Amino acid sequence: MPPFTFADRVALVTGAAGGIGAALAHDLASRGARLALLDRDAVGLAATARAARLGGSPDVSTHLVDLAEGGDLSDVAAAVTAHHGRLDLLVNNAGVALGGRVDQVSVADVDRLLAVNLHAVVALTIACLPAMPPGSHLVFVSSVFGLAAPPGQAAYAASKFAVRGFAEALRHELRPTGTGVTVVHPGGVRTGIARSARMGAGVPADQAEAGLAELDRLLRMPPHRAARLVLRAVHRRRGRVLLGPEAHALDALVRLAPQRYWSVVDRVTGGRFAGDR
Repeated sequence: MPPFTFADRVALVTGAAGGIGAALAHDLASRGARLALLDRDAVGLAATARAARLGGSPDVSTHLVDLAEGGDLSDVAAAVTAHHGRLDLLVNNAGVALGGRVDQVSVADVDRLLAVNLHAVVALTIACLPAMPPGSHLVFVSSVFGLAAPPGQAAYAASKFAVRGFAEALRHELRPTGTGVTVVHPGGVRTGIARSARMGAGVPADQAEAGLAELDRLLRMPPHRAARLVLRAVHRRRGRVLLGPEAHALDALVRLAPQRYWSVVDRVTGGRFAGDR
């Protein structure tokens, strides 16, 4: 499969108002890509679009969408192709977090998380594929918790393992067309996901605050570095990219001790590990 080039290609990035999504938009703009940016945050989305235009993108469209509302998202795909004429790169980056043991979260909490992290990913991919010519590329942002499943993150891990499985199967399906698929597993990337995470109603307030503070403390990799590594993987048509030492360490540990890996993590970290994208 030949390398993917970015100049004058059309890229749709979800979750573009901040974090990895905004960093990807900025990097893609500097490479001359045409951008379709999607988020529910109107202010952040507008700021990313302005920076992308100043950064070199010849054409930027914005799409204000709340992925939690569901639907088949065919209107999004139609709007992107109506503006840009085609789609060459789809980056499914948007995601939300939910903390708490299974007995501390509600079904409604889990449904909302799955709507954004899984159902919207599947729906947008299905809607966009007809507009993507052979040789295109798709990116799916999973998580370090798509490699390992810690206590207190059952719903989030379920969604990210599912994204990984969907993307890997799609890679095999699309291989004959020359279309590539990259799954991204971020570890400690400094985004706003900890600050915006929901906690289950059954989680005590002090425990929730301490858990979110610890998670935020461990998010260290700058988003622009994460974006650069993701786009390098896309250019090289790599099937998977691990972001940060946490992701590399957990990936190796799960392979070595698939049934006991979390007890090892607990011993090494004193029970304080909370790596995530």
